[in-house]
Amino acid sequence: MGVELMLGNLLFLFFLLMSLLPMFKQKQINAARHRLLAAIQRKRGSRVITMIHRQEALSLLGIPIARYIDIEDSERILRAIRLTPDDVPIDIVLHTPGGLVLAAEQIALALRGHPAKVTVFVPHYAMSGGTLLALAADEIVMDENAVLGPVDPQLGSFPAASILKVLREKDINQVDDQTLILGDVAGKALVQVHKFVKGLLRDRMEEEKAAEIALALTEGRWTHDYPLHARQLQDLGINVSVGLPREIYMLMDLYPQPVPRRPSVQYVPLPRDRGRGVEQD
Repeated sequence: MGVELMLGNLLFLFFLLMSLLPMFKQKQINAARHRLLAAIQRKRGSRVITMIHRQEALSLLGIPIARYIDIEDSERILRAIRLTPDDVPIDIVLHTPGGLVLAAEQIALALRGHPAKVTVFVPHYAMSGGTLLALAADEIVMDENAVLGPVDPQLGSFPAASILKVLREKDINQVDDQTLILGDVAGKALVQVHKFVKGLLRDRMEEEKAAEIALALTEGRWTHDYPLHARQLQDLGINVSVGLPREIYMLMDLYPQPVPRRPSVQYVPLPRDRGRGVEQD
């Protein structure tokens, strides 16, 4: 009886430790992030803000959750910008699929209004609303394989530009009322987003050029998930440079994805990889 009780207690302690281990590990990761952010700030003399949307395991259940730009993000970033002195540059690390337009526009306006230089670092991708934030910066620094994306408005699962194209090509008498209403909203959305993007850009270039770039990114020229690499962005006239600081890659390592049962990517690091801050997925 005593042995069974002891085994039961040991099993209980084992499962308790296993349930608490992810929480302790997350605290260690958070502490490492804080130290690295502080080090980057000291090195660059700036305020460093991260918006990194990756799947992260919940502390106790291990359930992966997807993250997007939302109102909570905008509240936190606006607070960070508000607490940054006017003469201190802002560096923002972006890794996001996009999200709520309202939140993205609030953040973009706040970044654009900061008196000191604003630099956006894109290690992998900043799509949709993330691209809006990048356009608000004075400089965009990307990995050579990183991408931004178009910012054409979407109504539900439909691109606004495509809705208008259908209405132009169809006899209006063959179109139902709901599609007509969607067309009206789509037209307004295209005008609004074009005006917003143009407003972000026109302080740094001629108004005609700002309007041209805004049109390219909002008119539905590409699908919404089309990847725009640094060279394409430079050809459009956007201030983009290639070459991220090593610390940005190190920071991304501290935002791990949940580990699957069987890793989909594996490799053995070579000695020359050690100085790059990225060892193994």
